[in-house]
Amino acid sequence: MASRLQISATAVLAGLLLAASIPPWGWWPAAFPGIALLDRLLVDQPAKRRFGRTMLVAAAWLLPGTAWIWDLTPPGWLVLILLHGAFFGLAAVIVPAGRGRRIGLVGAVTLAEFVRWSVPFGGAPLATLPMGQAGGPLAPVVRVGGTLLLVALVVAIGVGLSALADGRRAGTDSVAAAASALGAVALCGVLAALAPSGHVVGEIDVALVQGGGPQRTRATPTGAAIVFANQLEANDLVDTPVDLVLWPENVVNPASEPTTGERRPDRLYADDAVAALEAEARRLDAVLVPGWFHRHPTIPTANVNYSTAIEPDGSVAAVYDKVRTVPFGEFVPLRGLVEAVAGDDLPARDLLPGTGPAVLHTSVGRLGVSISWEVFFEHRTRDAARDGAQVLLNPTNGASYWLTILQSQQVASSRLAALETGRWLLQAAPTGFSAIIDAQGRVLERTGVSDQAVLQATVELREGDTWATRFGPWPMLTLALALLAAARTPARRRNHR
Repeated sequence: MASRLQISATAVLAGLLLAASIPPWGWWPAAFPGIALLDRLLVDQPAKRRFGRTMLVAAAWLLPGTAWIWDLTPPGWLVLILLHGAFFGLAAVIVPAGRGRRIGLVGAVTLAEFVRWSVPFGGAPLATLPMGQAGGPLAPVVRVGGTLLLVALVVAIGVGLSALADGRRAGTDSVAAAASALGAVALCGVLAALAPSGHVVGEIDVALVQGGGPQRTRATPTGAAIVFANQLEANDLVDTPVDLVLWPENVVNPASEPTTGERRPDRLYADDAVAALEAEARRLDAVLVPGWFHRHPTIPTANVNYSTAIEPDGSVAAVYDKVRTVPFGEFVPLRGLVEAVAGDDLPARDLLPGTGPAVLHTSVGRLGVSISWEVFFEHRTRDAARDGAQVLLNPTNGASYWLTILQSQQVASSRLAALETGRWLLQAAPTGFSAIIDAQGRVLERTGVSDQAVLQATVELREGDTWATRFGPWPMLTLALALLAAARTPARRRNHR
């Protein structure tokens, strides 16, 4: 029998392999042996051990994959690890320990990923299994069943490898598991080739403007004038003619008007920002989409975060307010309770979420917008495509975060969103990474960190639904539940004999 130390080492190795598959490391094949080791850890184990071992795997996976959160809130980081680890631990508990384990694991992990993307407080889809496959050969299947299908395939391949490792001990179940994994990959490959990916209806010339500056800064009025000036300076690098110019999230961060009437020269004020932006739209003869962040004009306890579409004549064609806000970063759940523990480390005001559709109707086309981490939630870009978006925009602020873990994962999520919807996606950040991604999920251009840069390209305007945008997550959730039910049927039959 393996010692407790050997078991723990195996669990940690499994988790580290899963972490290695996701950005910024991005060794996508590492996920498969990681899942295979997890499967071996669950063989014929009681529920308590399955829970504990899977918790350890999840911790070794998520600790490095979400390490950037430490800089924002160490307690929040640990709570996230424990909560998401518990989701995976419970998934292992509902899977049979013996016969039926492997097919059940596919369904259970798929459901666990969906749950942690959704709850609590709207979910936190960070360091996910699909991110690790954004640059791998499996990625196109997201057009068929979204990112949940990618989760299921990763687990299926992993348990197939585990079945092959049975060697001489392999029985009928092992052979069936390996054959099923191979069949699932082949079938999904065929479906991905047949799935609709939309069609081209036009093209526009675009420019993504990255003002540059240091990482690890916060979105506050302090330094807002410098950030805005950097954006204007970079805007001078845009080559004309151009149809659309995208600025990052919250680079227009005006201070409140002083009660004394005397303005500080080192502050940015709203009317000055509006005048400058209107002038830039006219100068470039293009639609300019800047990101705003400031205190709500009528609710002093709330902030707003939105993007505007400014037409070449200086008029505002449309506004999109961020809908999916960041818990503990942009709003504080259970504020009265949490403030008693960590009041000084929390945002003073909650961000007021928007409610409208994520599409800006402009003279150059219909622009689907997902601000910042909204791109991690596939339903945001999926809904934008359903509402008629012809190209997707992701203005974000990677300057707020330590390291480049989150920024790398955001690019991966943007690649998956482009693939799933059959749309080009333009990601703009003040200090990186900004990127141009085509409808096949390929990163055509990407900036470095802290650079002042402009990315320009001719991009397609596309319409039409993929199967994933048409049907959403429901087919995969149904399949996951069916796999769990099928896995438990043999166990129930044995118990009744």
